[in-house]
Amino acid sequence: MFDTVLIANRGEIALRVMRACKELGLRCVAVYSEADREAPHVAYADAAYLLGPAPSSESYLSIPRIVEVALQAGAGAIHPGYGFLAENADFARAVAAAGMTFIGPPPEAMERMGGKTAARREATVAGVPLVPGTLEPLDSLDEIRRLGDAYGYPIAIKAVGGGGGRGLRVVNVPGEIADAFASARREAETAFKNTDLYVEKYLTNPRHIEIQILADMHGNAVAIGERDCSIQRRHQKLIEETPSPALTAQLRAEMCGAAVRLATSVGYVGAGTLEFLFEDGHYYFLEMNTRIQVEHTVTEMVYGVDLVKGQIRVAQGEVLWLNQADMTPRGHAIECRINAEDPLANFRPALGTVGSYHEPVGFGVRVESGVRANYRIPQFYDSLLAKLIAWGETRTDAIGRMRRALADYEIGGVTTTIPFHRAAMDHPVFTDGHISVNFIGQHPELLDATRAYTVPPADPTSSEEAVEPRSITVEVNGKRFGVKLFGDLPSGGGQPAVVATSAPGKRAPGKRATHVASKVDGVTSPIQGRLAAVRATPGQVVEAGQVLFIIEAMKMENEITAPHAGTLDEVLFQEGTTVESGVVLATYKH
Repeated sequence: MFDTVLIANRGEIALRVMRACKELGLRCVAVYSEADREAPHVAYADAAYLLGPAPSSESYLSIPRIVEVALQAGAGAIHPGYGFLAENADFARAVAAAGMTFIGPPPEAMERMGGKTAARREATVAGVPLVPGTLEPLDSLDEIRRLGDAYGYPIAIKAVGGGGGRGLRVVNVPGEIADAFASARREAETAFKNTDLYVEKYLTNPRHIEIQILADMHGNAVAIGERDCSIQRRHQKLIEETPSPALTAQLRAEMCGAAVRLATSVGYVGAGTLEFLFEDGHYYFLEMNTRIQVEHTVTEMVYGVDLVKGQIRVAQGEVLWLNQADMTPRGHAIECRINAEDPLANFRPALGTVGSYHEPVGFGVRVESGVRANYRIPQFYDSLLAKLIAWGETRTDAIGRMRRALADYEIGGVTTTIPFHRAAMDHPVFTDGHISVNFIGQHPELLDATRAYTVPPADPTSSEEAVEPRSITVEVNGKRFGVKLFGDLPSGGGQPAVVATSAPGKRAPGKRATHVASKVDGVTSPIQGRLAAVRATPGQVVEAGQVLFIIEAMKMENEITAPHAGTLDEVLFQEGTTVESGVVLATYKH
């Protein structure tokens, strides 16, 4: 048993876990990076500790530091959330070695199911159908070409340690293999610190359907229905719902049975999700996420099971209190991921500072948010700002409620995916339920509908007023304390803002940053981020639309292309440099 939980994560999932802890009477401890000093999860926790000076995601990936902080805070357990170290078996072992409980599966089960190739081998043993592909990592381009010829194109190059669509590249012809392999490996290294890749046949128009399971330490497990996560961009989910419009009760039972069979065969404990592709009435096991999912919310709304509390109770040794016979869906729920992205620019990350912020309310509406008014969005993390969930007695009711909730959701100062979601809720293919993972690509008219709902973000303005006494937060030796301040601050204003800045990037020798794009004929970065790849060289002849730079921002790779044909003059930045939005990366000769 334990009475204090450290949450080794940030954003909305950290807040979600903290609320579950508090409802169970547990003390919750937050950790944060320099970039997250003012994040809502830090303020909500019972105690908060600085992980280190680095503002990037590296802070949340430091196993020794997180374990050190947990022991310092008196935590008896660590909840990893999702992402970062959530599926890291070494982290789970380090937590146990320090005498604490890891709220998640045993490291052995994580290794058997967390790695994509390992999970495929386990599925083969358990008799669960698979998409054709390799069972071992590959590093030979010639072998990938051979597999492409054997399976037929398209094929998918995927990260062994991947999830959320990261480290996944689709190859349509042999000539794309080298670039796709390099790009997938870069992204896998950045996101998972694991460069292993494998190959499988890429189904052309499937649905993405996943099964939620919960298992205890005593050999009991149940499947808590399915989620249809077919609407995606960049192979990452945007809209999820349960039940799936495509499944019959018989298919649901069959897929749930396969998921439980596979999970119990590896001694799985805790919450987990088994992902499948579904096409032409057949399902194929894809991978398992050995953690809580972003979209767990829709399952909770329809099945009445608190999955995060379930994780904690299982970790405390409780016998599973759920029966498979009772797992029947009640109503319908839809989740829209509210991301800081521009849907009209291929969902490019959109940094900024949140201005006004008002969440929708009302019966059947739920918001899980990691932001607030006047919150500066860091560039180092996922673009997810919040999750909006709507429940209804029928799918039609849920869509209607989601339409209303999206219209009521106000996030000023930044560009978000809300206009896209409003367009999707109106689209007849979505309302009819005939969707696939290609929904966005197959319906370019969504862009016009999205544009109609788009309002340019206004400049953020503060709505905070001075109140006496004022509560501020101070940090002493890496731990945060709340302090009440009586009287005026030195400047006479509100709480001082802390702005974390990254170390300056390295430019090419002798080069000067060029920020006034309108006065220079060149290739301009539309976003802030790190140059993951530079394909431009001085004197290079380029065509319009040719990819010259790849910028990694908010855990996504973004291609920067030549605006027109010509010959490059200077290339102003090197690979690995962090660049600002609006900076000219290369210039043309004249």
